[in-house]
Amino acid sequence: MNVGAAPDTLLDGSAGLSKTWQPGWTLNRLGGLAMSEATKDAVDDGGDDADREVVEHERTEVREFIKGLSPDDIKSGGWFTKLIAQALSSYTEKVDWQYFQERYEGVPADAIVDQRIKMAARYAALEGGLSAGAYSAAIVATLGSLGGASPAAVPAAIATFMVDVVYITRLQLRLAYDIAVLYRVPLDLSDPDDMWKLIRVAFTIKSGEMVREGVIKAVPVVVRPLIKRFYSGTVLTAAKSLPVVGRFLLQRNVIKIGIPLVGVPLAVVMNRYTTLLAGRHARAVFRNEARVIELAEGLSNRSQHPELMLWVAWLVITADQKIADDEALLIRHLVRVVRDQHQVVDRQLEHLVDIDPAEVWRRLDAEPGDLSDILDVADRVATVDGAISASEKAVISELRDRCRRI
Repeated sequence: MNVGAAPDTLLDGSAGLSKTWQPGWTLNRLGGLAMSEATKDAVDDGGDDADREVVEHERTEVREFIKGLSPDDIKSGGWFTKLIAQALSSYTEKVDWQYFQERYEGVPADAIVDQRIKMAARYAALEGGLSAGAYSAAIVATLGSLGGASPAAVPAAIATFMVDVVYITRLQLRLAYDIAVLYRVPLDLSDPDDMWKLIRVAFTIKSGEMVREGVIKAVPVVVRPLIKRFYSGTVLTAAKSLPVVGRFLLQRNVIKIGIPLVGVPLAVVMNRYTTLLAGRHARAVFRNEARVIELAEGLSNRSQHPELMLWVAWLVITADQKIADDEALLIRHLVRVVRDQHQVVDRQLEHLVDIDPAEVWRRLDAEPGDLSDILDVADRVATVDGAISASEKAVISELRDRCRRI
């Protein structure tokens, strides 16, 4: 999407929405959209003076951050690089598993995550209402001409728009981090790979991810076209380039100001539901990884043959000549847990290109005693990514026959 595009091109012709009645919405006397009471209650549930105070305080922090940006920082996407350093460095120092334990001792992670997502959505909706004055078609044109602005200061219209963009970006980034911490998924944000993983999850940088997950159904019908447009075509070609992410987030948020005369309702609804969907996406990703980590730890704890377990697990994973994401995740965590719990590091497996079943059978035959733990490993590994394939069943059948003979 071109940041400087005319409003009527931003939503594939949906700019006319401001003149069309939809269920749950009414036309105000200016020709813009106003929410019905039922829709307003659904959008603004849980908002109170305490929430508003928190949002106002955080908006003040965001405005101070924006004062340090130049027009080039915004146009190039460099603002996102600076935000990453500012938004996560101090935050991650104080927010860890112990931080949440002190506040929610004994409460299951799922319950805490659900509340964090709802709270973030409330804050996002409140901020959208406060920033709604920035949502005019004039800002789109200003964004397009930003390169000609004075290098000494960011134009006032852009600064107002950037408060919303930076606030929501920081909110969703920290929400994804909170969810990872609550599910005890290890993230080392000094590691570029882990940092990129957090960014991808926080901003659902994968084309059509939200639609494929089906969570779009939770969004009111009137908003679905806008949400789908917001999340469409989000694959970034220059992976791990923070300025590219900054430009992508800037362009994506222009959707909220691409419809003239809509004002507060669209700002509130879009901020709320994009934050809800981002939070649910982060929950799906990190909860699944937590499930895989839990499986790896359980297998390692029960295993009497940790080194053989790794070979059998890899044989089952590669049986159908393809490696699913969950299978790759499992073997990575299984190797880590076996190293930590059993001090086993198998260099031969580490350097292996093609696994030979005969080598696994040789290792199996060399092990005396009960091998039921190995059979359990094979069964659990085969189901980590869903139904067991025919190739995996064949490997497990052969394994079971050999264990019986031993």
